[in-house]
Amino acid sequence: MDAPSFREAARAGREPPELTPALRVLWLDARGEWEAAHDLAQDMGGKDGALLHAYLHRVEGDLPNAGYWYRCAGEPAFEGSLAEEWASLFERFRS
Repeated sequence: MDAPSFREAARAGREPPELTPALRVLWLDARGEWEAAHDLAQDMGGKDGALLHAYLHRVEGDLPNAGYWYRCAGEPAFEGSLAEEWASLFERFRS
């Protein structure tokens, strides 16, 4: 499934079977369920959880907090749009 199809399925509430935790975070975010996505990213831990956590704080508009989580993930802060970052994270975690 490509990113646009995944987003459309999320909007329609058609959850793909066996989502990984990382893809579930992106699924929840695409559905507008920020709190649930944030809680799951926080529970994931590790670099993947930190990177998703950073993205979610960027969505929230809390850039200092996002910067902290990018550093925890060992990644530079994403400089593109939120949509571009979401697509980048989707590609990274669907493999």
